[in-house]
Amino acid sequence: MPVISAPHDFNEGHLFVDLKSILGCPLYLKCEGFNFAGSIKLKAANEMVESAERDGILKPDSVIVESSSGNLGVALSMIAASKGYKFLCVTDSRCNLSTRLLMEALGSKVHIVADLDENGGFLGTRIEYVRSLCASDDRYVWLSQYTNPGNWQAHYRTTAPQIARHFPRLDVLFVGTGTAGTLMGCARYFRQWHRPVRIVAVDSVGSVAFGGEPGRRMIPGLGMSMRPPLLDESYVNEVIRVEEADTIRACHQMARRGFLFGGSTGTVVSGAAHWLSRHDTRDMTAVAIAPDLGERYLDTVYQTNWLQDLFGDEILDPSRPASPFEADGPASREPDRWPQP
Repeated sequence: MPVISAPHDFNEGHLFVDLKSILGCPLYLKCEGFNFAGSIKLKAANEMVESAERDGILKPDSVIVESSSGNLGVALSMIAASKGYKFLCVTDSRCNLSTRLLMEALGSKVHIVADLDENGGFLGTRIEYVRSLCASDDRYVWLSQYTNPGNWQAHYRTTAPQIARHFPRLDVLFVGTGTAGTLMGCARYFRQWHRPVRIVAVDSVGSVAFGGEPGRRMIPGLGMSMRPPLLDESYVNEVIRVEEADTIRACHQMARRGFLFGGSTGTVVSGAAHWLSRHDTRDMTAVAIAPDLGERYLDTVYQTNWLQDLFGDEILDPSRPASPFEADGPASREPDRWPQP
């Protein structure tokens, strides 16, 4: 059992879930939520803070400021509290209430922007607010997860090697795309590996990360209202876009089998399942990355009123399979029937 003195010293990175019995297709899910920050963003946060400390950018009176839809904000809140820095998270109304409360419990301040940017999202507005803060007082230090190379380097050093250690015959890797830090770190690592690995980026419908028309996105985590500056598409073999309704169905499908994952994970799993349904999976080793767990989505993805208000009553129709394998594969199950009181 490890003994630690700082919360970021613990991060379980070697846990995988075999989803074949749930989805009906061969897919291993790398679980990144087992740390005190609760998500994969702890890796990038730690790398960026330590780099800023080495470069002398962070000083004792510095106030770290970052734009985040949630998980990075929690990770930076935790690290700032541990190291004695102040932290201000700039977010928007899509950030889950539990996430905002968690950041505040860790001593951080949260600013919520309300105005949409030109692409119909909040990212541009959040970034402009961060820039205005930094211009007003030099104690503010913006780590800029969108451009900071420490974002992808963290996954090049940790996430990808962890996958390679467990799956030396890896064929395809599914990675959700937000800032593209996880995607680019893993893609760069496996480009140099001993065998070719197909890198499939998973994005949300309505995101413009890979181009296309902007649209409504209600689930925080994946997707961008601008092209990620870190993204280099030459490392990506294919892009899959997932509707939020399919994200929700995938989350609930896994929850029915005891695995409560977050919205980003539902998006990646749904995209992976549909990709695998179109390919010959015999002798194929496929891995997807689960950025977080589901507790922070209890008032959104797992809340019936929220779902019905935004997506209609049919969103959780048990007759509609979440996975293309589910209807006639080993994952097929009868809908739950509760006794009447």
